[in-house]
Amino acid sequence: MSEQANPFESLQEQIDDAAEYIDASDDVLERLKHPERVLETNLSVEMDDGSIEVFKAFRSQFNGDRGPYKGGIRYHPNVSRDEVKALSGWMVYKTAVVDIPYGGGKGGIVIDPDEYSEAELERITRSFATELRPFIGVDRDIPAPDVNTGQREMNWIKDTYETLENTTAPGVITGKALDSGGSEGRVEATGRSTMLTAREAFDYLDKEMKDATVAVQGYGNAGWIAAKLLENLGAKIVAVSDSSGAVYNSEGLHARDVKDHKNETGSVVGYAGADEEFGNDDLLTLDVDLLVPAALENAIDDELAREVQADVIAEAANGPLTPEADDVLTERGVHVFPDILANAGGVTVSYFEWVQNRQRFHWSEERVNDELESVIVNAFDDLTSAYEEHDLPNFRTAAYVVALQRVIDAYEEGGNWP
Repeated sequence: MSEQANPFESLQEQIDDAAEYIDASDDVLERLKHPERVLETNLSVEMDDGSIEVFKAFRSQFNGDRGPYKGGIRYHPNVSRDEVKALSGWMVYKTAVVDIPYGGGKGGIVIDPDEYSEAELERITRSFATELRPFIGVDRDIPAPDVNTGQREMNWIKDTYETLENTTAPGVITGKALDSGGSEGRVEATGRSTMLTAREAFDYLDKEMKDATVAVQGYGNAGWIAAKLLENLGAKIVAVSDSSGAVYNSEGLHARDVKDHKNETGSVVGYAGADEEFGNDDLLTLDVDLLVPAALENAIDDELAREVQADVIAEAANGPLTPEADDVLTERGVHVFPDILANAGGVTVSYFEWVQNRQRFHWSEERVNDELESVIVNAFDDLTSAYEEHDLPNFRTAAYVVALQRVIDAYEEGGNWP
């Protein structure tokens, strides 16, 4: 795993790679490589013992040419200014590649949530929501869950905003619990779009999904849902991992049983149905038909990429490959289907949630899943059309060509107003 790759520099390099294939001026492209604004704040919060602790927090609003800023809020010790800038930029191009009317945003707090009580986390979350209040809104910036956040935190942010604004505004945030205005299908959305992307990729490449071997790095929400849904298609999940390590069985693991074991013990390690256990890097280099990186960014650098044996990679995580790793895998003929398509289910169903909130109308889970499938399949077709039409080196570049052109078109149609 690369410890050195700067995610913001990786984003900019990906934009530069795609820019070679579109007709856009250097100044417009430069504008699209930087966030419009970044909020950096220090949250002073009272702990359960009465002491005051200070937490650094960020919110990056990268680009709003196609609609309100949209993106998650993560709680992690490694949150940084460059990370949220990069993630907010990836959100711009993710929403554009699936053609939903949003820009890109991202936020986070530098914190290990496991070290704090629920009451402390609520106070920390509400403190951040208070700082975000002037910058977010139904038509301005709509946060969502991310690493180590979920419905609970989104409900706290919604309640804080509505209380301070003395209003009812469920659409100010997505990823909420159903009784607080959430959407059916939201929990499974990222894993479902990863499965749909992999399914379409195998069909495009004339590969069979039935009995295809799959390794999943990261067995959180996105990873385990992708594993379960791929298993439903007949794929064989031979290895999965979390931060503690990986488990492997050449005959296939049972995705749901592994999840049950993780829920009971806190880790996939020790699962009784596994033949072997090893580290995350070993999982990433297994000889499998499909590799699903579903953990954090920069999991595969150029050195590790030389050892990757998978035929196809579907990125459930954001930025799991460094640009150098992308170059190596392109040279080696490994087909990488990028994060801005594969994991776009989360933001797509967040969009559906926002639409439902604005309409004050609730969709069924069947409708949500059908609409999501339509969005992902159409986006996949746009990606492969661009790949073939421009004779592009890989599918990531194709995704950025499609997305960049849509953002540039929106900017130029609106004009530049000082």
